[in-house]
Amino acid sequence: FFEIGHLDKLKSWLSWSWTYICAVWFAMVLTMIYVLRSPLKLQDTLTSASVFLNTLTPKFYVALTGTSSLISGLILIFEWWYFRKYGTSFIEQVSVSHLRPLLGGVESSSTTGLFSSVNGEAEPRPSVSECKVWRNPLNLFRGAEYSRYTWVTGKEPLTYYDMNLSAQDHQTFFTGDTQQIKAEDTVMQKAWRERNPQARIRAAYQAIEMNHECAAAYVLLAEEEATTITEAERLFKQALRSGKREQRVQDPITTGKDINLLVYIKRRLAMCARKLGRIKEAVKMMRDLMKEFPLLGMLNIHENLLEALLELQAYADVQAVLAKYDDISLPKSATICYTSALLKARAVSEKFSPEAASRRGLSTAEMNAVEAIHRAVEFNPHVPKYLLEMKSLILPPEHILKRGDSEAVAYAFFHLQHWKRAEGALNLLHCTWEGTFRIIPYPLEKGHLFYPYPGCTETADRELLPTFHEVSVYPKKELPFFILFTAGLCSFTAMLAMLTHQFPELMGVFVKAFFSTLFTPLGFFADKMESFMPSSFWHQLTRI
Repeated sequence: FFEIGHLDKLKSWLSWSWTYICAVWFAMVLTMIYVLRSPLKLQDTLTSASVFLNTLTPKFYVALTGTSSLISGLILIFEWWYFRKYGTSFIEQVSVSHLRPLLGGVESSSTTGLFSSVNGEAEPRPSVSECKVWRNPLNLFRGAEYSRYTWVTGKEPLTYYDMNLSAQDHQTFFTGDTQQIKAEDTVMQKAWRERNPQARIRAAYQAIEMNHECAAAYVLLAEEEATTITEAERLFKQALRSGKREQRVQDPITTGKDINLLVYIKRRLAMCARKLGRIKEAVKMMRDLMKEFPLLGMLNIHENLLEALLELQAYADVQAVLAKYDDISLPKSATICYTSALLKARAVSEKFSPEAASRRGLSTAEMNAVEAIHRAVEFNPHVPKYLLEMKSLILPPEHILKRGDSEAVAYAFFHLQHWKRAEGALNLLHCTWEGTFRIIPYPLEKGHLFYPYPGCTETADRELLPTFHEVSVYPKKELPFFILFTAGLCSFTAMLAMLTHQFPELMGVFVKAFFSTLFTPLGFFADKMESFMPSSFWHQLTRI
Protein backbone atom coordinates (compact mmCIF):
# COMPACT_ATOMS: atom_id res chain seq x y z
CA PHE A 1 0.00 0.00 0.00
CA PHE A 2 2.91 2.33 0.78
CA GLU A 3 4.42 1.80 -2.69
CA ILE A 4 1.05 2.28 -4.37
CA GLY A 5 0.51 5.56 -2.50
CA HIS A 6 3.93 6.91 -3.60
CA LEU A 7 3.25 5.80 -7.17
CA ASP A 8 -0.09 7.64 -7.20
CA LYS A 9 1.58 10.78 -5.84
CA LEU A 10 4.27 10.55 -8.52
CA LYS A 11 1.62 10.19 -11.25
CA SER A 12 -0.38 13.15 -9.91
CA TRP A 13 2.79 15.29 -9.73
CA LEU A 14 3.73 14.40 -13.30
CA SER A 15 0.25 15.21 -14.59
CA TRP A 16 0.30 18.52 -12.65
CA SER A 17 3.73 19.53 -13.97
CA TRP A 18 3.00 18.50 -17.56
CA THR A 19 1.21 21.77 -18.33
CA TYR A 20 4.07 23.89 -17.04
CA ILE A 21 6.68 21.79 -18.84
CA CYS A 22 4.82 22.29 -22.12
CA ALA A 23 4.63 26.05 -21.52
CA VAL A 24 8.36 26.28 -20.78
CA TRP A 25 9.16 24.19 -23.85
CA PHE A 26 6.97 26.42 -26.04
CA ALA A 27 8.67 29.56 -24.71
CA MET A 28 12.10 28.06 -25.39
CA VAL A 29 11.12 27.21 -28.97
CA LEU A 30 9.97 30.78 -29.60
CA THR A 31 13.18 32.16 -28.11
CA MET A 32 15.35 29.90 -30.29
CA ILE A 33 13.42 30.89 -33.39
CA TYR A 34 13.97 34.56 -32.58
CA VAL A 35 17.66 34.04 -31.85
CA LEU A 36 18.23 32.06 -35.05
CA ARG A 37 16.20 34.37 -37.27
CA SER A 38 19.31 35.56 -39.13
CA PRO A 39 20.84 32.14 -39.93
CA LEU A 40 17.44 30.79 -40.87
CA LYS A 41 16.77 33.88 -43.01
CA LEU A 42 13.35 34.32 -41.47
CA GLN A 43 13.24 38.00 -42.41
CA ASP A 44 13.76 37.21 -46.10
CA THR A 45 11.18 34.45 -45.94
CA LEU A 46 8.60 36.74 -44.37
CA THR A 47 9.37 39.44 -46.95
CA SER A 48 8.89 37.04 -49.87
CA ALA A 49 5.72 35.67 -48.29
CA SER A 50 4.27 39.17 -47.87
CA VAL A 51 5.12 39.99 -51.50
CA PHE A 52 3.37 36.82 -52.63
CA LEU A 53 0.28 37.56 -50.52
CA ASN A 54 0.13 41.13 -51.88
CA THR A 55 0.02 39.81 -55.44
CA LEU A 56 -3.07 37.67 -54.71
CA THR A 57 -6.36 39.07 -55.98
CA PRO A 58 -9.45 39.52 -53.78
CA LYS A 59 -11.06 36.57 -55.61
CA PHE A 60 -8.55 34.26 -53.92
CA TYR A 61 -9.56 35.48 -50.47
CA VAL A 62 -13.24 35.18 -51.37
CA ALA A 63 -12.65 31.57 -52.45
CA LEU A 64 -10.59 30.87 -49.32
CA THR A 65 -13.14 32.21 -46.84
CA GLY A 66 -16.02 30.69 -48.81
CA THR A 67 -14.40 27.25 -48.74
CA SER A 68 -13.72 27.60 -45.01
CA SER A 69 -17.36 28.53 -44.44
CA LEU A 70 -18.55 25.54 -46.50
CA ILE A 71 -16.35 23.05 -44.64
CA SER A 72 -17.28 24.40 -41.20
CA GLY A 73 -20.95 24.34 -42.24
CA LEU A 74 -20.71 20.67 -43.20
CA ILE A 75 -19.01 19.91 -39.89
CA LEU A 76 -21.78 21.84 -38.10
CA ILE A 77 -24.52 19.84 -39.86
CA PHE A 78 -22.84 16.52 -38.99
CA GLU A 79 -22.25 17.57 -35.37
CA TRP A 80 -25.89 18.66 -34.99
CA TRP A 81 -27.19 15.39 -36.49
CA TYR A 82 -24.89 13.34 -34.26
CA PHE A 83 -25.96 15.31 -31.16
CA ARG A 84 -29.67 14.86 -31.97
CA LYS A 85 -29.22 11.13 -32.53
CA TYR A 86 -26.78 10.17 -29.77
CA GLY A 87 -26.94 13.09 -27.34
CA THR A 88 -23.24 13.97 -27.48
CA SER A 89 -20.70 15.71 -29.69
CA PHE A 90 -18.78 13.49 -32.12
CA ILE A 91 -15.58 15.57 -31.87
CA GLU A 92 -15.82 15.62 -28.08
CA GLN A 93 -16.45 11.89 -27.92
CA VAL A 94 -13.48 11.11 -30.19
CA SER A 95 -11.21 13.44 -28.25
CA VAL A 96 -12.22 11.95 -24.91
CA SER A 97 -12.09 8.33 -26.10
CA HIS A 98 -8.91 8.40 -28.21
CA LEU A 99 -6.89 11.57 -27.67
CA ARG A 100 -7.10 11.94 -23.88
CA PRO A 101 -5.44 8.55 -23.16
CA LEU A 102 -2.62 9.50 -25.57
CA LEU A 103 -2.10 12.79 -23.74
CA GLY A 104 -2.04 11.06 -20.36
CA GLY A 105 -5.46 12.19 -19.18
CA VAL A 106 -7.72 10.17 -16.94
CA GLU A 107 -11.36 9.65 -17.77
CA SER A 108 -13.76 10.79 -15.13
CA SER A 109 -15.78 7.94 -13.72
CA SER A 110 -19.39 8.96 -13.73
CA THR A 111 -20.54 5.75 -12.14
CA THR A 112 -18.33 5.86 -9.06
CA GLY A 113 -19.00 9.39 -7.91
CA LEU A 114 -20.95 9.76 -4.71
CA PHE A 115 -24.23 11.61 -4.65
CA SER A 116 -26.43 12.48 -1.71
CA SER A 117 -29.74 10.73 -1.30
CA VAL A 118 -32.86 12.11 0.26
CA ASN A 119 -31.68 11.20 3.72
CA GLY A 120 -28.29 12.81 3.23
CA GLU A 121 -26.35 9.54 2.96
CA ALA A 122 -23.88 9.04 0.17
CA GLU A 123 -24.83 6.60 -2.54
CA PRO A 124 -23.35 5.74 -5.93
CA ARG A 125 -24.93 7.36 -8.96
CA PRO A 126 -26.83 4.76 -11.02
CA SER A 127 -25.02 3.44 -14.08
CA VAL A 128 -26.59 2.26 -17.31
CA SER A 129 -26.59 -1.33 -16.10
CA GLU A 130 -28.43 -0.31 -12.93
CA CYS A 131 -31.32 1.26 -14.84
CA LYS A 132 -33.70 -1.67 -14.63
CA VAL A 133 -36.20 -2.13 -17.44
CA TRP A 134 -39.68 -3.28 -16.43
CA ARG A 135 -42.40 -5.05 -18.34
CA ASN A 136 -45.11 -2.58 -19.32
CA PRO A 137 -48.21 -3.66 -17.34
CA LEU A 138 -50.52 -2.26 -20.05
CA ASN A 139 -48.58 -3.43 -23.10
CA LEU A 140 -50.61 -3.77 -26.27
CA PHE A 141 -51.21 -6.83 -28.44
CA ARG A 142 -48.78 -7.26 -31.31
CA GLY A 143 -51.17 -8.72 -33.85
CA ALA A 144 -54.31 -6.76 -32.97
CA GLU A 145 -52.70 -3.37 -32.24
CA TYR A 146 -49.00 -2.98 -33.06
CA SER A 147 -49.29 -4.74 -36.44
CA ARG A 148 -52.30 -2.66 -37.43
CA TYR A 149 -50.27 0.48 -36.78
CA THR A 150 -47.53 -0.87 -39.04
CA TRP A 151 -50.05 -1.68 -41.80
CA VAL A 152 -51.45 1.87 -41.71
CA THR A 153 -48.27 3.94 -41.27
CA GLY A 154 -45.50 1.65 -42.53
CA LYS A 155 -43.54 2.34 -39.32
CA GLU A 156 -42.35 -0.22 -36.80
CA PRO A 157 -43.57 0.81 -33.31
CA LEU A 158 -41.34 -1.69 -31.49
CA THR A 159 -37.56 -1.83 -31.47
CA TYR A 160 -35.61 -5.05 -31.77
CA TYR A 161 -34.20 -4.47 -28.28
CA ASP A 162 -37.72 -4.24 -26.85
CA MET A 163 -38.92 -7.38 -28.66
CA ASN A 164 -35.79 -9.26 -27.58
CA LEU A 165 -36.57 -8.42 -23.95
CA SER A 166 -40.10 -9.77 -24.44
CA ALA A 167 -38.71 -13.00 -25.89
CA GLN A 168 -36.48 -13.38 -22.83
CA ASP A 169 -39.47 -12.74 -20.54
CA HIS A 170 -41.56 -15.41 -22.26
CA GLN A 171 -38.74 -17.94 -22.09
CA THR A 172 -38.27 -17.21 -18.39
CA PHE A 173 -41.96 -17.20 -17.47
CA PHE A 174 -43.15 -20.14 -19.54
CA THR A 175 -40.22 -22.55 -19.24
CA GLY A 176 -40.10 -24.94 -16.34
CA ASP A 177 -37.41 -27.35 -15.19
CA THR A 178 -35.19 -28.37 -18.11
CA GLN A 179 -35.21 -32.00 -16.87
CA GLN A 180 -39.00 -32.18 -17.32
CA ILE A 181 -39.18 -30.23 -20.57
CA LYS A 182 -41.36 -31.65 -23.34
CA ALA A 183 -40.90 -31.69 -27.09
CA GLU A 184 -43.46 -28.94 -27.65
CA ASP A 185 -41.74 -26.81 -24.98
CA THR A 186 -38.48 -27.09 -26.90
CA VAL A 187 -40.27 -25.89 -30.04
CA MET A 188 -41.78 -22.95 -28.14
CA GLN A 189 -38.39 -21.99 -26.72
CA LYS A 190 -37.13 -21.63 -30.28
CA ALA A 191 -40.34 -19.85 -31.31
CA TRP A 192 -39.87 -17.05 -28.76
CA ARG A 193 -36.35 -16.46 -30.09
CA GLU A 194 -37.38 -16.18 -33.75
CA ARG A 195 -37.08 -12.66 -35.19
CA ASN A 196 -39.56 -13.26 -38.02
CA PRO A 197 -43.22 -13.14 -36.84
CA GLN A 198 -44.30 -15.70 -39.43
CA ALA A 199 -41.62 -18.11 -38.22
CA ARG A 200 -42.90 -17.73 -34.65
CA ILE A 201 -46.47 -18.45 -35.76
CA ARG A 202 -45.39 -21.52 -37.73
CA ALA A 203 -43.49 -22.82 -34.70
CA ALA A 204 -46.60 -22.32 -32.53
CA TYR A 205 -48.70 -24.42 -34.94
CA GLN A 206 -45.96 -27.05 -34.93
CA ALA A 207 -46.15 -27.21 -31.12
CA ILE A 208 -49.95 -27.57 -31.28
CA GLU A 209 -49.57 -30.48 -33.70
CA MET A 210 -47.32 -32.18 -31.13
CA ASN A 211 -49.71 -31.44 -28.26
CA HIS A 212 -53.17 -29.96 -28.77
CA GLU A 213 -53.11 -28.77 -25.15
CA CYS A 214 -49.96 -26.61 -25.51
CA ALA A 215 -51.13 -23.45 -23.78
CA ALA A 216 -47.96 -21.46 -24.58
CA ALA A 217 -48.57 -21.95 -28.32
CA TYR A 218 -52.09 -20.54 -28.04
CA VAL A 219 -50.65 -17.58 -26.11
CA LEU A 220 -48.25 -16.83 -28.95
CA LEU A 221 -51.05 -17.06 -31.54
CA ALA A 222 -53.24 -14.75 -29.45
CA GLU A 223 -50.43 -12.22 -29.17
CA GLU A 224 -49.12 -12.31 -32.72
CA GLU A 225 -51.59 -13.86 -35.18
CA ALA A 226 -54.93 -12.53 -33.91
CA THR A 227 -55.81 -9.32 -35.77
CA THR A 228 -58.68 -8.30 -33.44
CA ILE A 229 -59.11 -8.22 -29.68
CA THR A 230 -62.09 -10.58 -29.97
CA GLU A 231 -59.99 -13.17 -31.76
CA ALA A 232 -57.18 -12.73 -29.23
CA GLU A 233 -59.65 -13.27 -26.38
CA ARG A 234 -60.90 -16.50 -27.98
CA LEU A 235 -57.35 -17.85 -28.26
CA PHE A 236 -56.52 -16.85 -24.69
CA LYS A 237 -59.61 -18.70 -23.45
CA GLN A 238 -58.44 -21.76 -25.38
CA ALA A 239 -55.01 -21.35 -23.78
CA LEU A 240 -56.62 -21.11 -20.32
CA ARG A 241 -58.61 -24.32 -20.86
CA SER A 242 -55.52 -26.13 -22.12
CA GLY A 243 -53.45 -24.86 -19.21
CA LYS A 244 -55.98 -26.05 -16.64
CA ARG A 245 -56.23 -29.49 -18.27
CA GLU A 246 -52.45 -29.79 -18.32
CA GLN A 247 -52.37 -28.77 -14.67
CA ARG A 248 -54.83 -31.53 -13.71
CA VAL A 249 -52.85 -34.14 -15.62
CA GLN A 250 -49.58 -33.22 -13.92
CA ASP A 251 -48.59 -33.67 -10.29
CA PRO A 252 -50.76 -32.05 -7.62
CA ILE A 253 -48.02 -29.56 -6.87
CA THR A 254 -48.19 -26.92 -9.57
CA THR A 255 -44.89 -26.02 -11.15
CA GLY A 256 -43.64 -22.45 -11.46
CA LYS A 257 -44.11 -22.55 -15.22
CA ASP A 258 -47.82 -23.36 -14.85
CA ILE A 259 -48.40 -20.56 -12.32
CA ASN A 260 -46.69 -17.95 -14.48
CA LEU A 261 -48.52 -19.11 -17.58
CA LEU A 262 -51.95 -19.08 -15.91
CA VAL A 263 -51.35 -15.64 -14.35
CA TYR A 264 -50.27 -14.25 -17.71
CA ILE A 265 -53.30 -15.69 -19.51
CA LYS A 266 -55.80 -14.45 -16.92
CA ARG A 267 -54.26 -11.02 -16.94
CA ARG A 268 -54.45 -10.77 -20.72
CA LEU A 269 -58.06 -11.97 -20.62
CA ALA A 270 -58.84 -9.17 -18.17
CA MET A 271 -57.15 -6.70 -20.51
CA CYS A 272 -59.22 -8.04 -23.43
CA ALA A 273 -62.40 -7.52 -21.42
CA ARG A 274 -61.26 -3.95 -20.61
CA LYS A 275 -60.58 -3.17 -24.27
CA LEU A 276 -63.94 -4.65 -25.34
CA GLY A 277 -65.85 -2.43 -22.90
CA ARG A 278 -66.65 -5.05 -20.25
CA ILE A 279 -64.90 -3.00 -17.59
CA LYS A 280 -66.64 -4.36 -14.49
CA GLU A 281 -65.83 -7.88 -15.58
CA ALA A 282 -62.21 -6.85 -16.10
CA VAL A 283 -62.05 -5.27 -12.62
CA LYS A 284 -63.42 -8.47 -11.05
CA MET A 285 -60.89 -10.62 -12.91
CA MET A 286 -58.01 -8.38 -11.80
CA ARG A 287 -59.14 -8.38 -8.15
CA ASP A 288 -59.51 -12.17 -8.18
CA LEU A 289 -56.06 -12.52 -9.71
CA MET A 290 -54.49 -10.29 -7.06
CA LYS A 291 -56.19 -12.27 -4.28
CA GLU A 292 -55.24 -15.63 -5.77
CA PHE A 293 -51.58 -14.71 -6.29
CA PRO A 294 -50.71 -11.99 -3.76
CA LEU A 295 -46.97 -12.68 -3.97
CA LEU A 296 -46.78 -11.71 -7.64
CA GLY A 297 -46.89 -7.99 -6.90
CA MET A 298 -43.87 -7.41 -9.12
CA LEU A 299 -46.15 -7.93 -12.13
CA ASN A 300 -47.88 -4.64 -11.20
CA ILE A 301 -51.40 -5.92 -11.82
CA HIS A 302 -52.64 -3.12 -9.58
CA GLU A 303 -51.74 -0.64 -12.33
CA ASN A 304 -54.15 -2.41 -14.68
CA LEU A 305 -56.76 -2.25 -11.92
CA LEU A 306 -56.20 1.49 -11.35
CA GLU A 307 -56.71 2.28 -15.02
CA ALA A 308 -59.92 0.23 -15.20
CA LEU A 309 -61.30 1.83 -12.02
CA LEU A 310 -60.56 5.30 -13.40
CA GLU A 311 -62.51 4.38 -16.52
CA LEU A 312 -65.45 3.45 -14.25
CA GLN A 313 -64.91 6.74 -12.38
CA ALA A 314 -64.84 4.71 -9.16
CA TYR A 315 -62.58 7.22 -7.44
CA ALA A 316 -63.17 5.83 -3.95
CA ASP A 317 -61.94 2.41 -5.08
CA VAL A 318 -58.96 4.07 -6.76
CA GLN A 319 -58.10 5.78 -3.48
CA ALA A 320 -58.35 2.45 -1.66
CA VAL A 321 -55.89 0.83 -4.07
CA LEU A 322 -53.52 3.80 -3.74
CA ALA A 323 -53.67 3.56 0.05
CA LYS A 324 -52.28 0.04 -0.25
CA TYR A 325 -49.64 0.53 -2.94
CA ASP A 326 -48.59 4.19 -2.53
CA ASP A 327 -46.44 3.26 0.43
CA ILE A 328 -42.96 4.52 1.22
CA SER A 329 -41.62 0.97 1.40
CA LEU A 330 -42.94 -0.01 -2.05
CA PRO A 331 -41.44 0.96 -5.41
CA LYS A 332 -43.11 3.91 -7.09
CA SER A 333 -44.24 4.36 -10.67
CA ALA A 334 -45.69 7.13 -12.80
CA THR A 335 -49.12 5.48 -12.52
CA ILE A 336 -49.02 5.61 -8.72
CA CYS A 337 -47.70 9.17 -8.43
CA TYR A 338 -49.80 10.78 -11.18
CA THR A 339 -53.01 8.96 -10.20
CA SER A 340 -52.58 10.26 -6.66
CA ALA A 341 -52.05 13.75 -8.08
CA LEU A 342 -55.13 13.38 -10.30
CA LEU A 343 -57.38 12.51 -7.35
CA LYS A 344 -56.19 15.50 -5.33
CA ALA A 345 -56.35 17.83 -8.33
CA ARG A 346 -59.85 16.64 -9.19
CA ALA A 347 -61.11 17.80 -5.77
CA VAL A 348 -60.12 21.44 -6.40
CA SER A 349 -59.54 21.84 -10.13
CA GLU A 350 -63.13 22.62 -11.14
CA LYS A 351 -63.10 25.94 -9.25
CA PHE A 352 -59.37 26.65 -9.48
CA SER A 353 -58.32 29.98 -10.95
CA PRO A 354 -54.68 31.14 -11.12
CA GLU A 355 -55.72 34.80 -10.73
CA ALA A 356 -57.84 34.10 -7.66
CA ALA A 357 -55.15 31.89 -6.15
CA SER A 358 -52.54 34.65 -6.60
CA ARG A 359 -54.79 37.15 -4.81
CA ARG A 360 -55.96 35.09 -1.85
CA GLY A 361 -53.31 32.38 -1.75
CA LEU A 362 -53.78 28.63 -1.97
CA SER A 363 -56.19 26.80 0.28
CA THR A 364 -55.15 23.64 2.13
CA ALA A 365 -56.75 21.36 -0.47
CA GLU A 366 -55.17 23.31 -3.34
CA MET A 367 -51.79 23.18 -1.61
CA ASN A 368 -52.11 19.39 -1.25
CA ALA A 369 -52.96 19.09 -4.94
CA VAL A 370 -50.00 21.25 -5.98
CA GLU A 371 -47.64 19.28 -3.75
CA ALA A 372 -48.94 16.01 -5.25
CA ILE A 373 -48.29 17.37 -8.76
CA HIS A 374 -44.78 18.46 -7.76
CA ARG A 375 -44.16 15.00 -6.31
CA ALA A 376 -45.33 13.31 -9.50
CA VAL A 377 -43.29 15.62 -11.74
CA GLU A 378 -40.17 15.04 -9.68
CA PHE A 379 -40.61 11.28 -10.09
CA ASN A 380 -41.11 11.51 -13.86
CA PRO A 381 -40.67 14.98 -15.40
CA HIS A 382 -41.52 13.78 -18.94
CA VAL A 383 -45.22 13.06 -18.35
CA PRO A 384 -46.70 16.63 -18.29
CA LYS A 385 -45.68 17.40 -21.87
CA TYR A 386 -47.68 14.41 -23.08
CA LEU A 387 -50.68 15.12 -20.85
CA LEU A 388 -50.71 18.77 -21.95
CA GLU A 389 -50.27 17.61 -25.59
CA MET A 390 -47.05 19.57 -25.98
CA LYS A 391 -45.52 16.43 -27.48
CA SER A 392 -47.18 13.89 -29.76
CA LEU A 393 -47.92 10.43 -28.39
CA ILE A 394 -46.83 7.15 -29.93
CA LEU A 395 -47.76 3.56 -29.15
CA PRO A 396 -46.17 2.57 -25.84
CA PRO A 397 -43.33 0.03 -25.87
CA GLU A 398 -43.58 -3.43 -24.32
CA HIS A 399 -40.98 -2.47 -21.72
CA ILE A 400 -40.52 0.77 -19.83
CA LEU A 401 -37.84 2.44 -17.78
CA LYS A 402 -39.16 3.96 -14.58
CA ARG A 403 -38.73 7.75 -14.47
CA GLY A 404 -37.87 7.69 -18.17
CA ASP A 405 -39.55 8.87 -21.36
CA SER A 406 -40.76 5.34 -22.14
CA GLU A 407 -42.75 5.23 -18.89
CA ALA A 408 -44.15 8.69 -19.62
CA VAL A 409 -45.37 7.57 -23.06
CA ALA A 410 -46.97 4.43 -21.59
CA TYR A 411 -48.72 6.35 -18.81
CA ALA A 412 -50.03 9.20 -20.96
CA PHE A 413 -51.23 6.82 -23.69
CA PHE A 414 -53.72 5.19 -21.31
CA HIS A 415 -54.40 7.94 -18.75
CA LEU A 416 -54.71 11.11 -20.82
CA GLN A 417 -58.45 10.50 -21.19
CA HIS A 418 -58.84 10.29 -17.39
CA TRP A 419 -57.15 13.67 -16.92
CA LYS A 420 -59.36 15.20 -19.58
CA ARG A 421 -62.45 13.81 -17.88
CA ALA A 422 -61.62 15.61 -14.62
CA GLU A 423 -62.64 19.18 -15.39
CA GLY A 424 -59.85 21.68 -14.77
CA ALA A 425 -57.24 19.05 -13.83
CA LEU A 426 -55.10 19.71 -16.89
CA ASN A 427 -55.37 23.47 -16.29
CA LEU A 428 -54.08 23.01 -12.74
CA LEU A 429 -51.27 20.80 -14.05
CA HIS A 430 -50.39 23.41 -16.68
CA CYS A 431 -50.16 26.18 -14.05
CA THR A 432 -48.09 24.31 -11.50
CA TRP A 433 -45.92 21.55 -13.01
CA GLU A 434 -42.94 23.73 -13.94
CA GLY A 435 -42.67 24.97 -10.36
CA THR A 436 -41.25 21.55 -9.47
CA PHE A 437 -37.89 22.41 -11.00
CA ARG A 438 -37.44 25.35 -8.63
CA ILE A 439 -37.66 22.92 -5.71
CA ILE A 440 -35.25 20.28 -7.00
CA PRO A 441 -31.60 21.14 -6.23
CA TYR A 442 -29.39 21.84 -9.23
CA PRO A 443 -27.12 20.23 -10.26
CA LEU A 444 -29.09 17.07 -9.66
CA GLU A 445 -26.81 15.66 -7.00
CA LYS A 446 -29.67 15.51 -4.53
CA GLY A 447 -33.39 14.85 -4.76
CA HIS A 448 -36.23 16.54 -2.95
CA LEU A 449 -38.71 13.70 -2.34
CA PHE A 450 -37.01 10.93 -4.33
CA TYR A 451 -33.48 9.88 -5.06
CA PRO A 452 -31.53 11.98 -7.59
CA TYR A 453 -32.76 11.61 -11.15
CA PRO A 454 -30.72 8.85 -12.83
CA GLY A 455 -28.43 9.87 -15.64
CA CYS A 456 -28.88 6.68 -17.66
CA THR A 457 -32.50 7.12 -18.75
CA GLU A 458 -31.73 8.70 -22.12
CA THR A 459 -29.55 5.80 -23.28
CA ALA A 460 -32.08 3.15 -22.23
CA ASP A 461 -35.05 5.07 -23.66
CA ARG A 462 -33.35 5.38 -27.04
CA GLU A 463 -33.11 1.58 -27.10
CA LEU A 464 -36.76 1.10 -26.10
CA LEU A 465 -38.45 3.77 -28.23
CA PRO A 466 -38.59 3.82 -32.05
CA THR A 467 -36.24 6.06 -34.00
CA PHE A 468 -39.01 8.30 -35.36
CA HIS A 469 -39.86 9.40 -31.80
CA GLU A 470 -37.98 12.35 -30.33
CA VAL A 471 -36.82 11.14 -26.94
CA SER A 472 -37.47 13.55 -24.08
CA VAL A 473 -34.29 14.32 -22.12
CA TYR A 474 -34.10 15.58 -18.54
CA PRO A 475 -32.29 17.65 -17.51
CA LYS A 476 -32.10 19.41 -20.85
CA LYS A 477 -28.60 19.13 -22.25
CA GLU A 478 -26.77 22.24 -23.32
CA LEU A 479 -25.33 22.37 -26.81
CA PRO A 480 -21.75 21.04 -26.88
CA PHE A 481 -18.91 23.52 -27.30
CA PHE A 482 -17.91 22.23 -30.73
CA ILE A 483 -21.38 22.84 -32.18
CA LEU A 484 -21.28 26.45 -30.98
CA PHE A 485 -17.69 26.80 -32.19
CA THR A 486 -18.38 25.46 -35.70
CA ALA A 487 -21.54 27.59 -35.93
CA GLY A 488 -19.56 30.71 -35.06
CA LEU A 489 -16.72 29.77 -37.41
CA CYS A 490 -19.13 29.10 -40.27
CA SER A 491 -20.93 32.41 -39.75
CA PHE A 492 -17.70 34.40 -39.36
CA THR A 493 -16.02 33.01 -42.49
CA ALA A 494 -19.21 33.42 -44.53
CA MET A 495 -19.38 37.06 -43.44
CA LEU A 496 -15.72 37.59 -44.37
CA ALA A 497 -16.32 36.04 -47.80
CA MET A 498 -19.29 38.33 -48.45
CA LEU A 499 -17.49 41.48 -47.27
CA THR A 500 -14.36 40.66 -49.28
CA HIS A 501 -16.46 40.13 -52.39
CA GLN A 502 -18.40 43.38 -51.95
CA PHE A 503 -15.63 45.66 -50.60
CA PRO A 504 -12.22 44.21 -51.63
CA GLU A 505 -10.13 47.37 -51.14
CA LEU A 506 -11.67 48.27 -47.81
CA MET A 507 -11.21 44.70 -46.50
CA GLY A 508 -7.55 44.79 -47.64
CA VAL A 509 -6.93 47.93 -45.62
CA PHE A 510 -8.73 46.42 -42.65
CA VAL A 511 -6.72 43.17 -42.76
CA LYS A 512 -3.40 45.05 -42.96
CA ALA A 513 -4.39 47.24 -40.02
CA PHE A 514 -5.50 44.18 -38.07
CA PHE A 515 -2.26 42.26 -38.56
CA SER A 516 -0.09 45.30 -37.87
CA THR A 517 -1.96 45.80 -34.61
CA LEU A 518 -1.67 42.09 -33.81
CA PHE A 519 2.11 42.00 -34.30
CA THR A 520 2.83 45.31 -32.53
CA PRO A 521 3.30 43.66 -29.09
CA LEU A 522 5.71 41.12 -30.61
CA GLY A 523 7.78 43.92 -32.21
CA PHE A 524 7.80 45.82 -28.95
CA PHE A 525 8.97 42.70 -27.09
CA ALA A 526 11.74 42.09 -29.68
CA ASP A 527 12.99 45.66 -29.41
CA LYS A 528 13.13 45.43 -25.64
CA MET A 529 15.11 42.20 -25.81
CA GLU A 530 17.61 43.74 -28.23
CA SER A 531 18.03 46.79 -26.01
CA PHE A 532 18.40 44.64 -22.90
CA MET A 533 20.90 42.16 -24.33
CA PRO A 534 24.20 43.39 -25.90
CA SER A 535 24.54 42.86 -29.62
CA SER A 536 27.75 40.88 -29.13
CA PHE A 537 25.80 38.31 -27.11
CA TRP A 538 23.32 37.72 -29.96
CA HIS A 539 26.25 37.59 -32.42
CA GLN A 540 27.96 34.85 -30.42
CA LEU A 541 24.69 32.85 -30.16
CA THR A 542 24.13 33.03 -33.89
CA ARG A 543 27.71 31.85 -34.53
CA ILE A 544 27.09 28.87 -32.22
